[in-house]
Amino acid sequence: MARRRSAPYYPPSIATGLRAALREGYGLADLRKDILAGLTIGTVAVPLSMALAIATGVPPQHGLYTAIVAGAIIALTGGSRFSVSGPTAAFVVILFPIVKQYGLGGLLIASMMAGLILVALGLSRMGRLIEFVPYPVVLGFTAGIAVVIAVLQVPDFLGLQVDQLGEHFTDNVGEIISALPTLNLWELSIGAFTLCVMLLWPKLKLPVPAPLVGLILGALAAYAANHWAGGPDAAATVETIASRFTWQADGISGSGIPPIAPSFAAPWHLPGPDGQPLVLDFALIQALLGPAFAIAMLGAIESLLCAVVSDGLTKTKHDPNAELIGQGFGNIIAPFFGGITATAALARTATNIRSGARSPIAAVVHSAVVLLTIIALAGLLGLVPMAALAALLFIIAWNMSEARHFVQMVRSAPVGDVVILVICFGLTVIFDMVLAVAVGMGLAGALFIRRMALVTQTNRVDADRHPTVKGLPPEVAVYDINGPLFFGVAEKALTSLHRVDPGVRIIILDMTDVPTIDATAIIALQVLLTDMRKAGTGLVLVGLPARIILKLRRAGFRKTAGTLSYCHDLAGAKAIVQRWLTPQDQQQLD
Repeated sequence: MARRRSAPYYPPSIATGLRAALREGYGLADLRKDILAGLTIGTVAVPLSMALAIATGVPPQHGLYTAIVAGAIIALTGGSRFSVSGPTAAFVVILFPIVKQYGLGGLLIASMMAGLILVALGLSRMGRLIEFVPYPVVLGFTAGIAVVIAVLQVPDFLGLQVDQLGEHFTDNVGEIISALPTLNLWELSIGAFTLCVMLLWPKLKLPVPAPLVGLILGALAAYAANHWAGGPDAAATVETIASRFTWQADGISGSGIPPIAPSFAAPWHLPGPDGQPLVLDFALIQALLGPAFAIAMLGAIESLLCAVVSDGLTKTKHDPNAELIGQGFGNIIAPFFGGITATAALARTATNIRSGARSPIAAVVHSAVVLLTIIALAGLLGLVPMAALAALLFIIAWNMSEARHFVQMVRSAPVGDVVILVICFGLTVIFDMVLAVAVGMGLAGALFIRRMALVTQTNRVDADRHPTVKGLPPEVAVYDINGPLFFGVAEKALTSLHRVDPGVRIIILDMTDVPTIDATAIIALQVLLTDMRKAGTGLVLVGLPARIILKLRRAGFRKTAGTLSYCHDLAGAKAIVQRWLTPQDQQQLD
């Protein structure tokens, strides 16, 4: 018989999202829809990108650069037709500590390293990664991230005079509480006004995005407060992007956001935590490897979740491996133009789909809109008050928390899942997301093992009532194993076989319903077989697929008359037992 040849390996292709759209036919009507959708999400992306960059701890223009460079590259090379990428809220809790320890340069280097990891994941066909992350783990750490983001915005929303917030949640809460006496009513009023506008505007069902309207009205209110209501009184001053951030480029300096397009600069030439350029060496790469891995894992989860949701909304199919490769390309290239970590953004993707997008061209148009906004309206963007951006991030955090789903799961999910959910949430808030996901995955694995242990059972079959093995003598016992045999389950499933009646000389073990077997189960079977040989008891294994039989043969399980045999069904097992129980074979057994 000819040996079956394994299928050749083909690396994942790129640009499958764009290619799929073009393959279905793409005309001027589709282009018009993409342009309109791109204009819509571009106006949404501008305030979001600025707010998320500030929440991360870097100047707002770096969030805009991310939307411009990474947004376009990922759209053209990724595997999802409708996903829109850029800075997202999920990364704040990971990126904020990196900025504190390694500065902007360190963050950009970590983003590049994460991009390389994402490309490697895509090339190794790990795009189904999201299927192995349990929902309680995802919901737990996203809700925890939402809480951390919201707390980080409290000082700007209230206008508190606090020292720079650090990496630890509890310390930040203490700093905020101690600074409450410095509350600025002007800042609070601007923030509350902006928040109300963004909450109430969607009820009017007008096509203009609520964040854009809220920030424009908030900027007008802040301008009035700063120039007319407050006068020279410093307490009445409302802080804006222009009053907090400054920039320098090509010998020119200014406040707010530089009115220039993103330009090439090596990330390691950008400032570290002390304001001086970083020294790129092995020690720095080694120190950033852990954060880069965390960024890559979260980026993979976020982008693939977004792609799955967009598939559900549009009845299309994405290529998960190509999507990881595209995300990797975007995160490798964007840092050379000042862009921070990027991934697919669910809110912007949903807006893209609702706006009638037809292809990744819409995301490219969105990037162009952000670019034109920087060049033409940088001065106006500098008027946006920090309290208004804090209000926007409050809404982002609330939407991200999925509070209704969280409460519903606590009320209705099994106890084990609720425990995982609460632990992931608590660890994310108090410590960090990496620890939360690691512990959550470990607990989910332990819970899965426990559930499988309850599913896998070994039962003795009443031979007199079973039509296939009816008529076997009493010295033959028939057992049925149902469920996978792996560590944590194998010992429990095979324990009853060690306690068979002394009069039993042959055991038929029906394993038709055993889909898989691991090394622990093989060792347990070896121990069982050794004990049975010592007791002079034969064993017939029934219904195992060829791949499992091959595993057992490699482990030393060889057919021996009167001791061990394999067969396809119980009828074959009955025939083997009858041969073993002939007078000659019975003497061998005795």
